Amino acid sequence: MDSAGAGASDGRFSVTGEWRGEVAVLALSGELDHDTAEPLREALAEAVAQRPARIVVDCGELGFCDSTGLNVLLHARLEAQEAGCTVEVAALRQPVARMFEITGAHGVFRVHADLDAALAGGHPA
Repeated sequence: MDSAGAGASDGRFSVTGEWRGEVAVLALSGELDHDTAEPLREALAEAVAQRPARIVVDCGELGFCDSTGLNVLLHARLEAQEAGCTVEVAALRQPVARMFEITGAHGVFRVHADLDAALAGGHPA
């Protein structure tokens, strides 16, 4: 992820990355599942490698996330922790929020109401 941002898309899912100060922001859109998870895996690995203080995953345009997508996020969270940074999520829409609630992932990630709240370092949703 360079300073201008980077992105990947397969038609059903896309991830774009940009820097907001010291925060790496990955914006997701579409459907995140077994068939579309690789671009997110790569974007998260690239972001972690650059060791930002925080990585915020903006899910405002993400309409679906299955267990594969959740596992990618959980794995990245552990890698980020080892690198001294955090992975946080923002703007969970209802179907994705429900997945986080059912699995207990909402207790593992810092979850923000929206990207602005995440960037402001505000309290979780």
